[in-house]
Amino acid sequence: QVQLVESGGGLVQAGGSLRLSCAASGRTASNYVMGWFRQAPGKEREFVAAISRSGSSTNYALSAKGRFTISRDNAENTVHLQMNSLKPEDTAAYYCAASETTALLTPAYRYNYWGQGTQVTVSS
Repeated sequence: QVQLVESGGGLVQAGGSLRLSCAASGRTASNYVMGWFRQAPGKEREFVAAISRSGSSTNYALSAKGRFTISRDNAENTVHLQMNSLKPEDTAAYYCAASETTALLTPAYRYNYWGQGTQVTVSS
């Protein structure tokens, strides 16, 4: 199995940028489709972005398209989420997740391993 640790969250003003990182240990991250999810207080966890095992394919939620970019470095066992033009509604805990499937799936239940999350707060 794989262990995931997120970093890079923080407080940023609307319009600003943050880069989240997810470090994988244990089994090599290249064995998994990797995804980012977020959960705001009182809301369900929602899909943000996913990237294929090789990094050649990506999938984004409509809310993330054009503003967020997911990438991975298999040599470093890391996955990143570059978030630009942040909005107050992007405020949430952001989670890195690994899936044993090969498809870039959006439901959270299709992901087998999860990190502890990193908080992103966007002020208006």
